[in-house]
Amino acid sequence: MTTLTHATPSATSATSGSTGRPASRARAHADGMAVASFILGLLGTLVLNLVLGPCALILGSLALARGTTRRGRALLGLALGATDLLLLALLVTTDGTVSWHIGT
Repeated sequence: MTTLTHATPSATSATSGSTGRPASRARAHADGMAVASFILGLLGTLVLNLVLGPCALILGSLALARGTTRRGRALLGLALGATDLLLLALLVTTDGTVSWHIGT
């Protein structure tokens, strides 16, 4: 007895890598990560630079690795995240504190 099998089109032809998600959805997530990286890096220069700086670095790196269309925003997020950590180091060495100090 012979059984015939029908060749079905590959389900992964319209997906992104091994994640199984459509490429447009993965790209949208990467774009969101790039924007979040920029916003967190920007906020980190003012408050919570110990937490927001590394978050901006991680999200910016992930966005670039996943092929975001907002490459400039992801790079700005990386730069601002690094600036947050440098600012933290500067504050700790000069004032001995991890936050802005205005006045005496």
